[in-house]
Amino acid sequence: MSGSGRFEDWTTGAEAIVYQSCGSCGNSQYFRRSFCAACGAADPVEKRASGEGTVYATSLVCRAATPETRAHVPYNIVLVDTSEGFRMMAHGDNDLAIGDRVTARFASFAGRLVPYFSRRGGAAPPESAGVG
Repeated sequence: MSGSGRFEDWTTGAEAIVYQSCGSCGNSQYFRRSFCAACGAADPVEKRASGEGTVYATSLVCRAATPETRAHVPYNIVLVDTSEGFRMMAHGDNDLAIGDRVTARFASFAGRLVPYFSRRGGAAPPESAGVG
């Protein structure tokens, strides 16, 4: 946790995915808010995600959006339904398919730490996948 009482996560350089859980209705939400997006209750509780989930969608990017991402092409953007009940966007192995069960780790992408999903029990991504 940081000095503010919030968990550090990948957006601040820590190797963690943090989500919020509502004590009133049990909703899980990924983006930090001061209220529950489902029922409006104040102060949802922050928790660390397990990093496990199932691929909901995948999109292989073959054209760099910025000069910084050019060296990483092609790269895969995935939507993952996490075991905790929220959906998140992240990077993933290029051969992931809808329905694959995945686990997150963290990798450097264009100079930033990002969540990176691979099939459960899979090997580390090769350098040619654009992470590392």
